Amino acid sequence: MFIIDLPYVSDLLRQTLLSNQFPVLKTPDAVMLLPKEGIHFISEKEAIEKYKTGEIPTIYTSSENSIGWIAKNLSFSELPEKVELFKNKLKFRMQVSALYPDFYFREVDPDKIEDIEYGELPKPFIIKPNVGFFSLGVHQVSSPESWEKVKIKIREEAEVIQDTYPKEVLDTAKFIIEEIIEGEEYTIDAFYDKNGEPVILGMMHHLFSGEADTSDRLYTTSSKVLSENMDRFMDFLRQLGNLVGLKNFPIHLEVRVDHSGRIMPIEGNPLRYGGWCTSAELTRYAFGFNPYEYVMLDKKPDWNTILEHHSGNSFSIIILNNNSGIAARKITRFDYEKLTGRLGKVLELRKTDVVKFHVFGFVFAETTPDHFDELRQLLHADLREFIIQ
Repeated sequence: MFIIDLPYVSDLLRQTLLSNQFPVLKTPDAVMLLPKEGIHFISEKEAIEKYKTGEIPTIYTSSENSIGWIAKNLSFSELPEKVELFKNKLKFRMQVSALYPDFYFREVDPDKIEDIEYGELPKPFIIKPNVGFFSLGVHQVSSPESWEKVKIKIREEAEVIQDTYPKEVLDTAKFIIEEIIEGEEYTIDAFYDKNGEPVILGMMHHLFSGEADTSDRLYTTSSKVLSENMDRFMDFLRQLGNLVGLKNFPIHLEVRVDHSGRIMPIEGNPLRYGGWCTSAELTRYAFGFNPYEYVMLDKKPDWNTILEHHSGNSFSIIILNNNSGIAARKITRFDYEKLTGRLGKVLELRKTDVVKFHVFGFVFAETTPDHFDELRQLLHADLREFIIQ
């Protein structure tokens, strides 16, 4: 069953629901976001009963806004507990501490942050909302001076971003401080089947502009990203699944791999893939299959064949976060045409309301190996040249 919620539903997801007649929970938001005819809506009562009997084994949500409905209506099952385990960063860290006993982390109240001295923390460290989304409110601290600046910024950001998403998705009532996880960062879209075996449906390499960058500007995938990481990520997913006990469970994981090959989880996002229908759609563009269908039909990609015939090009998501230093309310227009003109092949452009969501939009692009610098240029850009005040 799909639970469709704000803020966004893609054309691919709409078409998937229409052509496959997958059941969709009937809610006011789902009715508003989906076509008037042709969707297989089911009532809340029917959805609860079918989940209870096992007729609906798997739930996929288009947005974590749906977490509240799951917690309220499926409390007879283990699902709300599993969702909370991944969504709450402190609980997640506590759960995986058996695999990483030396990793430092602690939870703090916002009003106690001011009293925490830099000297009592590991260096460098990350501070972020205990329940978060899209790297909002995430900061890296590497000096006493930066710690004082971050304290001020956290207070300012909390007032701006807290009303953007429901508290189940983004909640600045608690923060978590943890040591820096060194290494290359990746995301993994996967699901655990009815037997608890993980199935990988996609991966992305998360690139940063520098050591202090914590933004979500650029994610990229290719046959190289998949082939280099498939075996070790499968081993990691099996470890995680055995530790937590996951079945019929889609998940979007963020991990880092250090120089020795050790995999360290950053966080897990339950019952969905990349927010705003991003990573699943990138997989469709890059590798030609529909992850929404695979997770619901319990299908496994034939990765050997897929990678053997792949072009070798990179497929990327460019998230146009407002790092310009210009307040969103002072921006009259964003020049999307000028920006997309910097890329060799744009697959899709999604425009968003920067005042409401703090990003200008999302660009899906295909890039040949000899033109990868066009992505790096946007990775380092502050986007001011595309902003009209």
